[in-house]
Amino acid sequence: MTMSLRPPVSVILPVRDGEAVVADAIESVLGQTFSAFELLVVDDGSVDGTQGIVRDLAATDPRIRLLTQEASGIVAALEAGRGEARGRYLARMDADDIALPGRFKAQLALIERDSRLVVVGTQIAYFPRDRVQVGALRYEGWINSLTSHEAIARDIFVECPLPHPTFFMRADAVDLIGGYRDFGWPEDYDLLLRLWEAGGRFGKVPSVLLKWREGPLRLSRTQAAYDEEAFRRCKVRYLLKSHLEGGRGVVVWGAGPIGKSFARELQAQGGRLVAFVDLDPRRIGQEIHGVPVIRPEDGNRYRGSFAVAAVGKGRAREEIRDALSGLGWKETEDFVAVA
Repeated sequence: MTMSLRPPVSVILPVRDGEAVVADAIESVLGQTFSAFELLVVDDGSVDGTQGIVRDLAATDPRIRLLTQEASGIVAALEAGRGEARGRYLARMDADDIALPGRFKAQLALIERDSRLVVVGTQIAYFPRDRVQVGALRYEGWINSLTSHEAIARDIFVECPLPHPTFFMRADAVDLIGGYRDFGWPEDYDLLLRLWEAGGRFGKVPSVLLKWREGPLRLSRTQAAYDEEAFRRCKVRYLLKSHLEGGRGVVVWGAGPIGKSFARELQAQGGRLVAFVDLDPRRIGQEIHGVPVIRPEDGNRYRGSFAVAAVGKGRAREEIRDALSGLGWKETEDFVAVA
């Protein structure tokens, strides 16, 4: 098989100590129905048999290029891959996941239909199913429900609305914002928020085209950069740079643990908290973090401020959306949901 000097798609697959899974991930990439790509496998200081497995596979397919570095972390590995990438599109892949055969073909078709799109993802399915807990199934349902730019942008401060191993991106758009960065919070979420901040649009193929491995060793389970506190720091940082620019006051709808934690981080980063809204009559009239707790029907006392629906459950989030809309507040202009 011959390769063009500049394949249209560069697949970036970082790995560390992935000898048990990396061959399956690579084989799933090689089995794509769209074949004009290069696969950059970035070994981040593996001490097991990962490099040998990748070299053996590379000997059978010239599309595979092995890059090696001392253990430096995923951001450094992603940037090493991006630095070597020749394609006008960058596709992400993780070493423990499985790409279904039509993934790249479908993503390429979607992104080329709309020049405004900078990143497209796909729907995902966690596997093996017997390990998937209720919370993960709920997250799977939420992330798979967001298929249009409008839905993705609406929920962008709830959580990362595109699964990172499904990212299919315009290389020039990623380069324009400086690529991946390490701020101590999720690198994929940070990248997506910077692309959103720059006016980029997102899409998602409405089909399950990636099997996302569930297990206790996922980075989101083991590293502090992916815990709830790190996500919250990231959300507040970009809210302050966008919707809250100029010192706009914030009304937090929800005085439970999520709302209080969000408000605490907002104040820590210099944001201006003006009130909480809650349904619990025991909280009404009290002060939390130095501001009053009011009833939902009194929400317009703070018209002109920005509201955040800070609750964890989808049903409660929708109820707050309905209440704010009923008061005349417009989503993404006057309020957003966070979690």
